[in-house]
Amino acid sequence: MDNITAKVSCFARAYHSMENPHPVFDDPAARPLLGPDYREIARSMTEGMDYFLSGLSCPPQEGLRLIVDGQLAPPVLARSAFCESRLAEEVRRGCRQYVLFAAGYDTFSLRSRDKDLTVFELDLPALLQDKRLRIDRAGLSSRAVYIPCDLADPAWADRLLQGGYRPEERAFGSLLGLSYYLRREELTALLTAAGHIMAAGSALCLDYPVAEGQAGRTQQDLAREAGEPMRGRYTPEEMEALLAACGFSVREHLSPEDMTRLFFARHNRLDPEHPMAAPEGVRYLLAAKA
Repeated sequence: MDNITAKVSCFARAYHSMENPHPVFDDPAARPLLGPDYREIARSMTEGMDYFLSGLSCPPQEGLRLIVDGQLAPPVLARSAFCESRLAEEVRRGCRQYVLFAAGYDTFSLRSRDKDLTVFELDLPALLQDKRLRIDRAGLSSRAVYIPCDLADPAWADRLLQGGYRPEERAFGSLLGLSYYLRREELTALLTAAGHIMAAGSALCLDYPVAEGQAGRTQQDLAREAGEPMRGRYTPEEMEALLAACGFSVREHLSPEDMTRLFFARHNRLDPEHPMAAPEGVRYLLAAKA
């Protein structure tokens, strides 16, 4: 199993947490979870510096920072900060179930100490097996309930229920990063199925691409080379209509400017030498099950 995009996302969170005293999103578990792959990814990035920073000559470590800060980290940090801040609000309102669709190398279950919150992680069997091996090797512990499945197969909902998910109780769902890779009909099917098993008052968050800024092109190129081409692209009106058809009403719909103001401003104020911004061409949604 060699899920490149999931590893690069984890690397971006790890690097940002380690290199910034005032991180946009702090993920201290990302570095130990990656293990030796952290150095391998850093080496690959510096050796391929010209691919990311064409024509720019600078020392390797400076180049690596420019790559991560300018291209790799902003999409990952923005959606992670948005998701976990909104999850915390739902938990305060009594939500006790968190469902991560396509969990990848997300580390929430390694960092959370909330014993009342059940975390379900859905992803391909090989990836979850690799993740569990990495957790063991790093001496970490997770309270997540792992649900090996293919989200393109409707049977994922049955497996989630078999894993202890309680459809009569409110839940918070994360579909971060999924809309990029699914065709419209596949995303519609997934949201429809999620709506069927989520109780009224449940919430979910997702991000989706609306245009191709530089950060968007970099992510698309990396995904294509990893054999995971990005397929989704929506207007804000299309995405809101799609969610409504699946039984969800939009609570929050944030632009890149909104995200930069909400989640990057503190970092930029305290570390003005390394400013960052949410990526262009991406929007962020919080929706509720009607």
